[in-house]
Amino acid sequence: MAKLALIRLRSGIRAKGEVRDTLAMLRLHRINHLVLVDENPSYNGMVQKVKDYITWGEINAETLAALIRKRGRLIGNRPVTDDYVREKLGMTIDEFAKKVVEGEMKLTDLPNLKPVFRLHPPRGGLKGSKKRSFKEGGALGYRGEKINDLIERML
Repeated sequence: MAKLALIRLRSGIRAKGEVRDTLAMLRLHRINHLVLVDENPSYNGMVQKVKDYITWGEINAETLAALIRKRGRLIGNRPVTDDYVREKLGMTIDEFAKKVVEGEMKLTDLPNLKPVFRLHPPRGGLKGSKKRSFKEGGALGYRGEKINDLIERML
């Protein structure tokens, strides 16, 4: 089961109520916020409903490790460190990220980790329009493995 990284790119102003509700259920309250979800039919339906406001794709272990290291936050807004992960789980951030991507563990297995990652706007900007799909040369919609390049630019 793949892990999908969802990044909100557009505001919810003038959006339908059900779209705003779905974004809230996905915990995508603000622009440039990222969440990880499993690829399953219920999440796929939610993603399709908000596809005009987010971009998504399959995250790899290296990118997830960098994301946790740079942007992961614990309750109290403290950063996640290798020492904390080793103390709580007995492994490094890289090993934890690999197990999360492979589906052996969940992000919630690390106590007090916030589920939302707050990112910077991408360095070099978004390629294309924020109103067009990625296939049409825009920024929204399904990116596949190329989501990792976008996340790297947003760290």
